[in-house]
Amino acid sequence: MNGKTVEWWKGGVIYQIYPRSFQDTTGDGIGDLAGIAQRLPYVASLGVDAVWISPFFSSPMKDFGYDVSDYRGIDPIFGTMEDFDWLVERAHELGLKVMIDLVMSHTSDQHPWFRESRACRDNPKSDWYVWSDPKPDGTAPTNWLSIFGGSAWQWDARREQYYLHNFLAQQPDLNFHNPEVQDALLEMAKFWLEKGVDGFRLDTINFYFHDAQLRDNPPLAPDLRKADTAPAVNPYNHQSHRYDKSQPENLAFLERFAQVIRPYGAAVVGEIGDSERGLELLEEYTGVPGRIEMSYVFDFLSGDGLPAERFLEVFERLDQVAPNAWPCWAMSNHDVVRHISRWNLSDQAAKAYATVLLCLRGSVCLYQGEELGLPEAELNFEDLRDPYGIEFWPEFKGRDGCRTPMVWDMGVNGGFSTSQPWLPVPHSHLQRTVVGQEADAQSVLHHYRWAIGLRRKHSALRGGRQFGMQADGPVLSFRRQDEAQCLLIRANLSEEEAGGLNPWQVQIIEG
Repeated sequence: MNGKTVEWWKGGVIYQIYPRSFQDTTGDGIGDLAGIAQRLPYVASLGVDAVWISPFFSSPMKDFGYDVSDYRGIDPIFGTMEDFDWLVERAHELGLKVMIDLVMSHTSDQHPWFRESRACRDNPKSDWYVWSDPKPDGTAPTNWLSIFGGSAWQWDARREQYYLHNFLAQQPDLNFHNPEVQDALLEMAKFWLEKGVDGFRLDTINFYFHDAQLRDNPPLAPDLRKADTAPAVNPYNHQSHRYDKSQPENLAFLERFAQVIRPYGAAVVGEIGDSERGLELLEEYTGVPGRIEMSYVFDFLSGDGLPAERFLEVFERLDQVAPNAWPCWAMSNHDVVRHISRWNLSDQAAKAYATVLLCLRGSVCLYQGEELGLPEAELNFEDLRDPYGIEFWPEFKGRDGCRTPMVWDMGVNGGFSTSQPWLPVPHSHLQRTVVGQEADAQSVLHHYRWAIGLRRKHSALRGGRQFGMQADGPVLSFRRQDEAQCLLIRANLSEEEAGGLNPWQVQIIEG
C-alpha cells in the first residue's frame, strides 16, 4: 500500500492522454507508453496535477482499446509492462499522479472470460455475462438499443441465446449481478494499484448493472430527447433508458470499489452517460461519503454553444439536485467534437472559456491538444477508423476527428511519428504546434499555463465554495470563497463589449 496525499484530486486538473495519438517512438504510426513517458515533462510544465491515460490493455482494437481482452496485459502496440512501470516512475518524479482508464461494464468478445461463458450454458463462467433466451417469436429479449446502433442484443448460436452489448457486438456486457464478476474486477483494480497508479477513470460508470427483470425501456417524447450521450441521428435517443443502465444496485458496487482503493489513497473520476438523470446520478455517486470522489457528465461536452445562460442553468440545477456532488468539468475529450469547432471559437474565445473552466468549483479534465486550441480534424470517409462514425456517416462523422495525433513541431507528421500515422495529421494543426506556441507569448498554450497556475495560486478556486452566479446577457459572474480569500469572476462570453468588459474578457477581482 502507498502513503499518498489525501484528497489530492479535489479541485485538481487532470490531463487526458489518448495513447494512440500522443507520441510514437517505434515508427509504426501508433503512439505508445514510451512516447507518453518521453513527453511527460511537457505535461508537467502545464502545471496539471495528474494524467488520465486512455486504455492501453490487450485488445483486438475493435473500439480502439475500449474492448479489453486482458485487463492485466499491455497491448504490444503500446509497449510492455516495463514501459508502463517507467511511465509511472517518471510521472511521480515530475510530481504527476497517474490515473488509468478502467473499462469494466464490458469486455472484448475475445476475452477468455467470454470465450468460456459462450461455450455452453453450464460452465463456471456461464453467468458472467448477460445472457437471455429469445422471446417466443425468436426476437430479442427487450427493446434495448446499442449506443453504436441497432439492437443491444446479439444472437449466439453456441448457446442459442442472446447476449447484451450496450456498445459494439464485440463488446459483451459483464453481469454485475454475479458477485464473482465484481470480485474479479476488484482484484484487477488492486493489481494496478499495486503497480503504483494513483486512481482510475471509470468508463461508462452508470452502465454496470442492467434491470434483472429485463423490462422494456419506455419511449421518450421528442421534446425530451437530448443528443448528449448519442448523436441526434441515433434512435438510442428515442428511449427513456430506465432499465438498461443507471440501476440502483450500482451504488453498493461503487461502495465496494471505494473500500478497495481508499487504503491506497487513490481516487476515481467516473463517466456518467445519462441524458435524463446525469446530475442526479452525480449526486448519488459522488455526494454520499464512501462512494467515488468525482465524476463528469455531458453538460459541457455537447451543444453548439456555451453561453452565460447555459452555465447558470447547469449550476442552478446542480444546486437543486446535486448540492453535495463533486463534478469534474470538461469541454473536450476523446468521444466528442473538439469544443473549438463545436462552439466555433476564436483563440480569444478559447482563452476565455479556459479561464472560466479553471475557475469553476469542482475538478477539471483537459484533453490533449485543447491547450493548443486544436480544432476538430476534417477527415475523408476513407480515413475513418471509428466504427461509430462509419455506421452513421455522414450525418455523424464519429470520433476520429478529435483523435488525430498531437502536433509537437513542424517536422514529419508534426513530430508524432516518422511513418504514416494511424490517422492523418491535418495541415491546419501544423500551424498550432507545441514548439510554435512556446515561442509566442500570446498563444493559447501559454494562456492555459497561466489559467492552470491561477487555479494553483488561489486556494478559493481549487476548493472554495461557489455562489452568486448570474448571467447578465453574455456576462457570466460568480464568486469563489474559502477561509483565505473571496474572488469575483466576471466573464464576457461574446464578441461585443458588455458589462464594462471587452469581448471575451475575463476579470478576476479579490475581495
